[in-house]
Amino acid sequence: MSGKLSQVTHLLRIVRVLAHHNLDEYLVAFSPLKPWLFLLRLFPRRKDDAPRGQRLRQALEELGPVFVKLGQMLSTRPDLIPDDIAEELSLLQDRVPPFPGDEALLILEQAYEEPVSHHLIDFNQQPLASASVAQVHDARLTDGTEVIVKILRPGLEPIINRDIDLLYMLARMGEKYSPDIRRLRAVEVIDEYNKTIHDELDLMREAANASQLRHNFLTSPLLYVPEVYFDHTRINVMVMEKIHGTTVNKVDALVEKGIDLKQLSNNGVEIFYTQVFRDGFFHADMHPGNIFVLDDGRYAAVDFGIMGTISDIDKHYLAENFLAFFNHDYRRVAQAHIDAGWVPDGTRVDEFESAIRSVCEPIFAKPLCEISFGRVLVRLFRVARRFNMEIQPQLVLLEKTLLYVEGLGRQLDPQLNLWDTAKPYLEQWAKQEYSPRAFFKEIRQQAPMMWKMGPRLPMLVHNVLKQASNGELKLTQPDESLEMLREETNRGQKRLFYAIVGSALLISAALLAALDGFTPVMAGVAPLSSWLLGGLGTLLLFVSWPSGE
Repeated sequence: MSGKLSQVTHLLRIVRVLAHHNLDEYLVAFSPLKPWLFLLRLFPRRKDDAPRGQRLRQALEELGPVFVKLGQMLSTRPDLIPDDIAEELSLLQDRVPPFPGDEALLILEQAYEEPVSHHLIDFNQQPLASASVAQVHDARLTDGTEVIVKILRPGLEPIINRDIDLLYMLARMGEKYSPDIRRLRAVEVIDEYNKTIHDELDLMREAANASQLRHNFLTSPLLYVPEVYFDHTRINVMVMEKIHGTTVNKVDALVEKGIDLKQLSNNGVEIFYTQVFRDGFFHADMHPGNIFVLDDGRYAAVDFGIMGTISDIDKHYLAENFLAFFNHDYRRVAQAHIDAGWVPDGTRVDEFESAIRSVCEPIFAKPLCEISFGRVLVRLFRVARRFNMEIQPQLVLLEKTLLYVEGLGRQLDPQLNLWDTAKPYLEQWAKQEYSPRAFFKEIRQQAPMMWKMGPRLPMLVHNVLKQASNGELKLTQPDESLEMLREETNRGQKRLFYAIVGSALLISAALLAALDGFTPVMAGVAPLSSWLLGGLGTLLLFVSWPSGE
């Protein structure tokens, strides 16, 4: 009972704050509340007529940390909310008063289950920065190494859970009674937010993210990732190497240090594409406060609570999309969306292509330096949503990160042409990805599994051929094609046999070559058996290829 009373009290507070900022339109959307809207007159109102985005931002800041973070997340979804609101919400500041330093020390002692001095010395009780989820202090390890200590706020999880439950209630109510809120997919948005904010409550997870990114760029001349000290890290405490640099938005300070801003801007773009397409693992919270520039010109990143991952399949289709954009090939863009499963299979390519062209062509008419690549991507997602594109969380994070990168890059170099900078990198990546060397590398990686499956292959071939000869082989075909399928059965069975046996021989040849230490530059010393099996397999595949009759 007390829990429900607390929730009602909290809801009334939200209503009061929204009413104070003249945001009645967000309350009117909830039909169950309409009989009670006269109560809004009881709440004091602000007298100024500020834009709605500004009023909403100020209301969220007044409601507190959970709502600030929700607003920050919504600011990265201009595919869902109007541009004016998205831009205003991007100004939300996640700054709250720090909790006392002696309380921070108590948290450390409880986390370590021993005196803090066994881990840290010279702990500064005055925090360097304070946010809604955690605050950071500087200290030293017992060997004198300078470190940053990140400590979660105490008692945070119950508060977050309470607010999340309330947001779910409002989202479900809104989707039930308001078409506009249904269009925003409010429950899915809260799902995404719930996962994000709970991920931030596990500092061991953040530490693992930082360690992985550091490993990926350990020898890079472009990006430095500070070391995490896992011996001193716990679920609510993270200890990391302290870096000395200048935040990337302090342009005048960077100029004074002799940093080449144009090169720095280009390096940022290269780092982004390297994270996405080489590693499939990228920093997804690259706002200026999390990016520093070292005196040697390298970037340094901090705060790894939000990271994005991209599968190999998604990398392929993203590259297809980007390169197609560069070449104005809208059919290829449309087809890549369908092939990736981002839009339903039944989507008409010509209609989707036309919709994409209507978005992109007016943009391409502008000088390239005036085009926002990130905004193009946002508008494309909006078009795709009209064709029932499902929300892809990894793409949302990618979109958000790209907007950050583009904004930072143009702050450093207003003439930054993200298209020209990105195109050569993507073309080089595609060239490497589909090179013979990459092919044989994949063969070598798959060789153990292929070797294990190899003995089963003849039986699998036998079963397929037996089913085909008995008429038991089931192929998915539309009803209108059945008669044609019957006419092709005899020839198809023969081609199927040749294709399966030919493929098996080619796989066997590749296996023999891989296990013999073969690489593309060692073709002359590949085993003779590989050449014979490969040649025979190629011949059978050639025979199996339809002649076009």
